[in-house]
Amino acid sequence: MTDVTTSPQAAVAEPITLTANAAAKVAELIAAEESTDRLVLRIAVKSGGCSGFQYDLFFDSEIADDDIVSDFGDVSVAVDGASAELLTGSIMDFSDGLQGAGFHIANPNATHTCGCGNSFS
Repeated sequence: MTDVTTSPQAAVAEPITLTANAAAKVAELIAAEESTDRLVLRIAVKSGGCSGFQYDLFFDSEIADDDIVSDFGDVSVAVDGASAELLTGSIMDFSDGLQGAGFHIANPNATHTCGCGNSFS
């Protein structure tokens, strides 16, 4: 693993794009972490859920050599190589309100999503 600031693949095209709303919310959440490490948002695709795959979002302080790191303002997003293939062209947005609040990923590679919207195939 390498330090976040020295990613060898930072120039690779983004597998996922964050909207301004999503980037602002991620920046707010990272600030609330009060970590001494520089944190990135890691977006991964894991096996599971009722449709085959599910998204895994969490803060990370390290990146692997095969990670693709993209910057959206003050926010950096890390995606591993295998997940990048399943995310290419995706857009992550954040909405706040009484219904449907939270992060939402629009993935053009998903052929089917479950009723709860948390997994895809």
